[in-house]
Amino acid sequence: MGTFTFSEVVGWIGQYLWPFFRIGALFLAMPIINSQVVAPRIRIILAMAITIIVAPMLPAVPAVEPLSGAALLITAQQLAVGLLMAMVLQIYFAIFTSAGQMLSLQMGLGMAVMFDPMNGAQIPVISQVFQLLSFLMFLAFDGHLVVISIVVESFNTIPIAPFSIRQLEIDRLPAMGGWMFASALLMVLPAIVALLIVTFTFGVMNRSAPQFNIFSLGFPLTMLAGIFILMLISSTLNGVFTRFTRTVLDILRSLVL
Repeated sequence: MGTFTFSEVVGWIGQYLWPFFRIGALFLAMPIINSQVVAPRIRIILAMAITIIVAPMLPAVPAVEPLSGAALLITAQQLAVGLLMAMVLQIYFAIFTSAGQMLSLQMGLGMAVMFDPMNGAQIPVISQVFQLLSFLMFLAFDGHLVVISIVVESFNTIPIAPFSIRQLEIDRLPAMGGWMFASALLMVLPAIVALLIVTFTFGVMNRSAPQFNIFSLGFPLTMLAGIFILMLISSTLNGVFTRFTRTVLDILRSLVL
């Protein structure tokens, strides 16, 4: 009967444990599956399944004492990599939520909110529609498979070993926040400009003929105009989703690859 040394056992455990921390952190905070709809137990099981599949193909991990300071440092670093990737995806999906909020306020539907089971919060109806469309488009483009391939490839560029946090290029996150708001504004800018023109027209009509009481009709007409404009720009949303999805996946690759 063969015998195994302590270092060999630690190496076998680490070959699966360290990758699990990185993949598990990504899956616990990744949009779409980090909602209240998907139980944490399911996410952990999914992360374990992917870890078991990809671990034999990953580079060898260093033999580190499980309860040593180096082990805690490596654990924290793996969690940081996974959470960073999840944060980038959170910023991506926030584009569509922010765009829906901007358009809802301009249409006068800022108070028309509904409960979002994905995030456990109340968001405007237009934001909910944009968010669901973004989820479906992301899955249709196999974005989830690309994310899994990126996190697997990251073990080659950022191996499981003590490394500097500067390798993660976290200084790019503030710039991504600006990209998020700019992209959300550009996404609905035609509709916002059109609604501003409609509101300006109502103001001119009210000044020229105050007896018509235009503002009493302004709210429903602005809402109808917003819905009509949204129908007109819906044909361009496919290209917008495609461009933003490619951009965020390229950003994700540049951060960890």
